[in-house]
Amino acid sequence: MPAVLNWLKGFKPQQSPVNHHEKLRACLGAMLGILVSASMSAWLLGAESLPFLIAPLGASAVLLYAVPASPLAQPWSIMGGNLISAMAGIASLYFIPSIPVAAAVAVALAISLMFALRCLHPPGGAVALTAVLSGSLALEHTAYFLLLVILNSGLLLLVALAYNNATRRRYPHLVKPEPNTHKTGDVSPSHRIGFTSDDLDAVLKQYNQVLDIARDDLEDLLLQTEMQAYKRRFGEITCGDIMSRDVVSVEYGTLLEEAWPLLLNHHIKALPVVDRARRIIGIITRFDFMKHANLDVYPGFEEKLRQFVRRTFQVQTEQPEVVGQIMTSKVMTVSTNTHIVELVSLLSEHGIHHVPVLDQERRLAGIVTQTDLIAALYRGRLEETTR
Repeated sequence: MPAVLNWLKGFKPQQSPVNHHEKLRACLGAMLGILVSASMSAWLLGAESLPFLIAPLGASAVLLYAVPASPLAQPWSIMGGNLISAMAGIASLYFIPSIPVAAAVAVALAISLMFALRCLHPPGGAVALTAVLSGSLALEHTAYFLLLVILNSGLLLLVALAYNNATRRRYPHLVKPEPNTHKTGDVSPSHRIGFTSDDLDAVLKQYNQVLDIARDDLEDLLLQTEMQAYKRRFGEITCGDIMSRDVVSVEYGTLLEEAWPLLLNHHIKALPVVDRARRIIGIITRFDFMKHANLDVYPGFEEKLRQFVRRTFQVQTEQPEVVGQIMTSKVMTVSTNTHIVELVSLLSEHGIHHVPVLDQERRLAGIVTQTDLIAALYRGRLEETTR
């Protein structure tokens, strides 16, 4: 008896991880989608003796509004899947006189065609079955039935495009490009540890089943899980804990001949550029100086740099004289509450060595370098091994 009870417990449905707001969003979206599709179809078709809505559209609504990120709910899936399935149902009905056999063949044919055309959409099986069960009505009004499927699916899709994006659910789901590689073909630094895309592809191939989740979404979830595990291992160490608070900064109008010595005297590679409220408006690095000084060749390097930062004292000049003229305006920043693990991908992927840290009021509070991050990770590792 206990063994039977344990077996029955396996059928208990898992608790949904989504909150009530997401559930309500999906319900309202499905209601709006069906309402618009039914109303517009009835108005456009205007046929009183023929149906203006197909029942499988309700299943399509579940996918488009409740799981919009699913590969089964994408535009090509609903349009191609439903249309191909309708054609499979009509063809089966036309060539096979037995309704039970025609129904079975129609669903199987619809699935095979959806697999082949990469538009797998579960409601498509119901569309194929609907065509067969409609009998002579579908055969006599084949063009009408196909138009009905296209119109219903298209209207539901248009509403889903507007509604999902209006409620901050990215739709359609676009496939992310492959991770950037260097000229040598090597993967980016963040992909050299943990699992790789090739590892995931190998596991999915071994699993050999259709997953109701996009491959890149699955990879993101696994990476976030990996990141969460790192956070747990290293504790709650934030950027505010490891940042340098004694930050040397400049303003937009700071002269270049004043900014360059700051970099040299303080042995730093970057200067945050702030306004009077100490909010970040840019960053200037040694590379910015060299790039604008046209230091492509080594002969005369030092003299070129002196000439570049030297003030001209002219009313009008094409030579930049203040920080704001050569700074990088687009600055990657983090907050004091950002966990240090999130810095790993930020520093490695974008090739930067220093990240300004902002407080809750978006003012400059400090700066974190690669050295700070390495020291913090090393310290966290030591604490872990001594437990």
